Amino acid sequence: MIVRISGEDQYELPDEDVARLNQLESDVVAIVDGGRNGDFAEAYRVLLDYVRANGKVVSDDELASSDVILPPADLTFAEAGTEFTGEGLIPD
Repeated sequence: MIVRISGEDQYELPDEDVARLNQLESDVVAIVDGGRNGDFAEAYRVLLDYVRANGKVVSDDELASSDVILPPADLTFAEAGTEFTGEGLIPD
């Protein structure tokens, strides 16, 4: 799976990491849906850090379309309310 973090890089994650990525995103969705502003920044940071730590940066020379585009790291809780709702951004 190719994941782009908006304003950063694209990362290629192995298929076996998709389930963990989905769980981390589900945690963010639950926080946003629950209106838990105080928990959002940490949960979103954990999601982005997982992508950065477990993904291989896709070279600028490679043309690869992103399967998922995550909002930038400075996403606010209010902005997250329009992005992370219902089923979220990452396909199951």
